[in-house]
Amino acid sequence: MSKAPEQGGKLRRFFRQRLERWLFRLGAPEAGEVYLHQRRVFIVPTGAGLAFGLMLAVLFIASINYNLSLGFGLTFLLGACAVVDMHLTFRNLAHLHLVPGRVRPMHAGEEAQFELHLANRSKRDRYAIWLGFTDTGAADVQQALDIPASATRTVALGLGTDRRGWLRAPRIRLQTRFPLGLLRAWSYWQPDMRVLVYPRPETDAPPLPLGGAGPADGSGSAGHDDFAGIRAYQSGDSLRQLAWRQIARMDGLHGAPLVAKHFEGGGASELALDFALLPTALDLETRLSRMTSWVLEAEARGLPYAFRLGPVDLAPALGPAHQAECLQALALHGVTEPR
Repeated sequence: MSKAPEQGGKLRRFFRQRLERWLFRLGAPEAGEVYLHQRRVFIVPTGAGLAFGLMLAVLFIASINYNLSLGFGLTFLLGACAVVDMHLTFRNLAHLHLVPGRVRPMHAGEEAQFELHLANRSKRDRYAIWLGFTDTGAADVQQALDIPASATRTVALGLGTDRRGWLRAPRIRLQTRFPLGLLRAWSYWQPDMRVLVYPRPETDAPPLPLGGAGPADGSGSAGHDDFAGIRAYQSGDSLRQLAWRQIARMDGLHGAPLVAKHFEGGGASELALDFALLPTALDLETRLSRMTSWVLEAEARGLPYAFRLGPVDLAPALGPAHQAECLQALALHGVTEPR
């Protein structure tokens, strides 16, 4: 019984998307800067605008029946105001320049933030421009902004994520009802933007598999390193490894190098995150989530780690670049094309 309305809603959305694609000339994602020329901006009356038009018709008919000169004057004056409002509403949106911004990767379950730049290169201020994603399957959340003359405004649109891999930015609708709200002008923009969604970290993941390969069940016990001395700072060392006392003593020396603590025994270099050693009883997404959790924990603890996942085999390292490479391999494992 409940499947019929759901299928009917999907069918309506399908035909609506087909109609909009043909009517509004919607095509492939647009790379680079986009200019809203006149043929890209559409305008229709709002509910208030339709009621206003009906009122004008009633006034005009009444003026004819009763031969009211003042009635004709009032009707034509209000009609002229509507025409001016139509021009101002259209001009408030047309001739904007749209530029896609940056987007940072995040984990599944978090909200992706797509950065967008709206440039107003004319000498007129723009007011109350609303923009938001469409056809996302959820309630469309819109944001409003004003753009002064010869200025650029930046806005970030959020989009929930539920799966790992590439996620393309949905179509964006820009609209305005300024100044009187009698008409609505809108335009569509499909920016060529995508974001990489990492797997969701596993909650209460087992300890890191220190000491080499680690047990088959994915659990392990952390080793205890022994302090072995001071060495020169190396790129990728954690801030926790810095020898702050020695650095403070050498602070007065010009050009004194940074130094870090060196440990031996149960070394961090023995930490290897190998996807093939995870229990096969776990499903694919759970194993990827566990690997993700281990990568984040190793980075937080400053433990250099090797990483192996299919053809990806990375030597022990530490730092943002190594972490990003590992998380990208986890996000794209078995994924080929952006959604």
